[in-house]
Amino acid sequence: MHTYEEALEWILSRLTFGMKPGLERMRWMMERLGSPEKDLRVIHVGGTNGKGSTVTFIRSILNEAGYKVGTFTSPSIETFNERISINGIPISDKEMLELVRIIKPVTEELETTDLGSLTEFEVITTMAIYYFARMNPMDYCIFEVGLGGRLDSTNILEPILTIITNIGLDHINILGDTIEKIAFEKAGIIKRGIPLITGVEQSKALAVITNKANAVGADAIIIHKDFYMTDRNPVETGERFTFNKGNLFLKNLVITMLGAHQVKNAALATMATLQLNIKEEHIRNGLRKAFWPGRLEVVQNNPLIVLDGAHNPEGVEVLVKTINERYKDKKKKVLFAALRDKELTKMFQELRKLDGEFYFTQFHSPRVETAQKLAELSLMENTTAFEDWKPILIDLIESLAENEMLIICGSLYFLTEIKPFLKKFL
Repeated sequence: MHTYEEALEWILSRLTFGMKPGLERMRWMMERLGSPEKDLRVIHVGGTNGKGSTVTFIRSILNEAGYKVGTFTSPSIETFNERISINGIPISDKEMLELVRIIKPVTEELETTDLGSLTEFEVITTMAIYYFARMNPMDYCIFEVGLGGRLDSTNILEPILTIITNIGLDHINILGDTIEKIAFEKAGIIKRGIPLITGVEQSKALAVITNKANAVGADAIIIHKDFYMTDRNPVETGERFTFNKGNLFLKNLVITMLGAHQVKNAALATMATLQLNIKEEHIRNGLRKAFWPGRLEVVQNNPLIVLDGAHNPEGVEVLVKTINERYKDKKKKVLFAALRDKELTKMFQELRKLDGEFYFTQFHSPRVETAQKLAELSLMENTTAFEDWKPILIDLIESLAENEMLIICGSLYFLTEIKPFLKKFL
């Protein structure tokens, strides 16, 4: 293994092993590597939506307080390396190569056992744990759950704090087709005696989560019960709100990420960092400076172009609400592409609340839905479908008037393809 390209190719080659839930392979790897997971101070973040934004808010606050923070997130939006980052900066190609040189032989040893091969996600989780514990030790690490929680490869970690952002219908073919079943999987990251902070609001899902917390003696800190966000005021560059816990009021907190859902994510991050005894000034500054790509991201102001990675009904609902609230006067044009294993019918029910012109397309993925099929499923009139997104995107941008806006959405994987192109084109 001599180059970064070879290292990346080896990691991505693991995608052929698909998804294999279960922690046995990870436990075996950790034991062989000398139990690096035991040397980390981890904040473990699960939930359906808002994980990446919540991770970013917490990381930014801890950075303001002077701490060195490692983050593990997925999927990547701009570069693969950003999945393992230090203080928001992706690890270098050289470090990625070095990591693969260490992890690959151990992975090959595992393949000779009955446990079989590591998946791509298990490999990158292992690399992140090893890097933060052995190669570049951190004050704190924030790990985002990949899928579900109970059987996710990140669940071998022993956190100091657990967060479950919310519960929605996503990955129902794997996690279950009801809110309660999905909540059961997400609640699998709750650990004995470790505080849990949650933004879950549906009563049935919350009951599953609080029951699990009670069963393992984890103190559950619940939004709208133990802490609140009030006085939300959308301002031109973001949101302003008040955080309230007991007799503590943090007034006029400001974030630059858009939408009521981001206020909630910021409140979760505020609660988490208060648990770690972070000062108010660091919370204020950290919230204000936090940025996470692909979440109602304005890539151009005039004419207005917005990117959003919402890929399930709940995510699309908050996207539509925020767009309709903020940009009432703009005529909307929407370029949409998505994976076929998503709740597309329910996503379209929400999207139809955007009064606009819809253009359907597709991107490179074995799981992608065709543009034509999306147009049919949408039940919308006057839609157009294009297999290749580049020509239509160029047309849309070049013809966009001042009173119009372009929204590019449907999948984070779609944005991964779009963003490098936009950087060159805009």
